[in-house]
Amino acid sequence: QVQLVESGGGLVQAGGSLKLSCAASGRSVTGVALGWFRQAPGKEREFVAAISTSGLTTYYADSVKGRFTISRANAINTMYLQMSSLKPEDTAVYYCAGLLSPYSMGSVYAKRETYDFWGQGTQVTVSS
Repeated sequence: QVQLVESGGGLVQAGGSLKLSCAASGRSVTGVALGWFRQAPGKEREFVAAISTSGLTTYYADSVKGRFTISRANAINTMYLQMSSLKPEDTAVYYCAGLLSPYSMGSVYAKRETYDFWGQGTQVTVSS
């Protein structure tokens, strides 16, 4: 079983940047596809970005494309989300998730039910 722990959340002004980390333990994440989701108060959890096992292929929600960058460092069992040009509507709890039997990168990664395990989340608040 893989445990995921997010970190790096906090309070930032609109237009600022923040980098989230997702550290995995329990087993190597080599061969595990990973993704980021977020959930704002009163809203459904929504897809943000996903990355293939090698890190060579990525997939983004339209709302963050061009502003957020997902990456991973398999050697240290960690995934990242670099967030730039942040907007108040990016305020949410951000969750990382993993998939043990990856599919080809695409829209399937935008579905919550695709993933096998989740972290506990980290709060990101963007002030206007």
